Amino acid sequence: MRLALAFLLVFSSASAIINGQTRTKAQAVRYECPMHPDVVSTKPGKKCPKCGMKLVKKKPPAPPAAVTDNVRGGEDGSFSSMNIPDEQVVDQNGKELRFYSDLIKNKTVAINFIFTTCTAICPSLAATFRRVQQDAATRGVEVQLISVSVDPTTDTPERLRDFATKFKAGPNWTFVTGDKARIDAVLEALGAAVSNKNNHTPMILVGNEASDYWTRAYGLTSPVKIVDVLADAAKRK
Repeated sequence: MRLALAFLLVFSSASAIINGQTRTKAQAVRYECPMHPDVVSTKPGKKCPKCGMKLVKKKPPAPPAAVTDNVRGGEDGSFSSMNIPDEQVVDQNGKELRFYSDLIKNKTVAINFIFTTCTAICPSLAATFRRVQQDAATRGVEVQLISVSVDPTTDTPERLRDFATKFKAGPNWTFVTGDKARIDAVLEALGAAVSNKNNHTPMILVGNEASDYWTRAYGLTSPVKIVDVLADAAKRK
């Protein structure tokens, strides 16, 4: 009887350890909001209560990048101009451009992510950029607005031109599409890659390329506040 009891205790302890390891492994998987990293869950399929975005699997931290004197990186060091690929892309007028050289280099930029068949958040993101365009011009803040399609297969230059016209895009607001592999490379580098276009981020990436200053803003923030962020970025040396 004592032997049987001892065996049971040992077996129970071993099971607890195994189960504990199993639970630890399960808990190692975290899902977070791309816009609000503080919103996390251990269960897939959840949505952020703040912005409604689907939580995505949290990526393991990347190894620290080498730091050089002339690369300051983003406000928290998590993003740098050096991350941005110089992929060949196409704008809403069918003009071929280099993403980094023609749209980012030596500019203060605001980048958002849309697709033309979207009926949910994209029209609001575009309307916000329209107001940002107006307010920035009024305040004398020089900025390049960039809207990158997360559905380049559907979003031809013609579709993007119609979309741009609908929101009265000015000359410093470029809509970007192109070869899917190239656009996917851009989205991945900017932290906006998604497997489902409907789950794209409402983030705005704001940067001053010359000073390598980068920060992020919520895409539905007040246009006035977004222009404040852009004005601050433009002043960075």
